[in-house]
Amino acid sequence: MKRLSIHELKAQLSGAISDAASGQTIVITRHNEPVAQLGPAQARGVRRGNAVGSGRLTPVIPRGTRGRYLELLGEDRGGR
Repeated sequence: MKRLSIHELKAQLSGAISDAASGQTIVITRHNEPVAQLGPAQARGVRRGNAVGSGRLTPVIPRGTRGRYLELLGEDRGGR
């Protein structure tokens, strides 16, 4: 587990994010005391492609608009 002070984190933010994205956990310290932790993000549960196909998520624009999507969008926005 890597430790970085807030000052070091500011100077090395891009690298710290890359490390976290690759699975490493970084402990962030203030005056040598741990105050926060940076690590990999959790994967999202629902993926749009799978959700649309299964009926759990409906497309905003109905299928079969045959290019009328801009007209439909304008109607939805009330001409704004």
